[in-house]
Amino acid sequence: MVAARRCNVTQPSLRKYAPHANDAAISGIVRHLGVALKSKDASFVACNDKAERDRVRDSFLKKKLGLAANDGELDRAITDVCQMMHAERDKPRVTFYYLLAEKYGKLSMLT
Repeated sequence: MVAARRCNVTQPSLRKYAPHANDAAISGIVRHLGVALKSKDASFVACNDKAERDRVRDSFLKKKLGLAANDGELDRAITDVCQMMHAERDKPRVTFYYLLAEKYGKLSMLT
């Protein structure tokens, strides 16, 4: 229930980019992020911060999703999502991670 409440904060943004988003995958991302979602700063991805993009690549794409692609390819995927969400001043982390997992066909890993 707590995960669902935290998730509702990002759902309008997520539904904008993935209208038929998988609720189980969303909840899985929320569970993965856990306490980090309580911090306003940590609940958003800062696309203009290289250290932040590296953290997304290393902690989420490589560690959580188990992707073995080279850093350049993963960095391009992150940049693609940054571009997709360019109209959003604040890029919700749950939405950002969902779009990356969807891009790599890894949503089922999060359910």
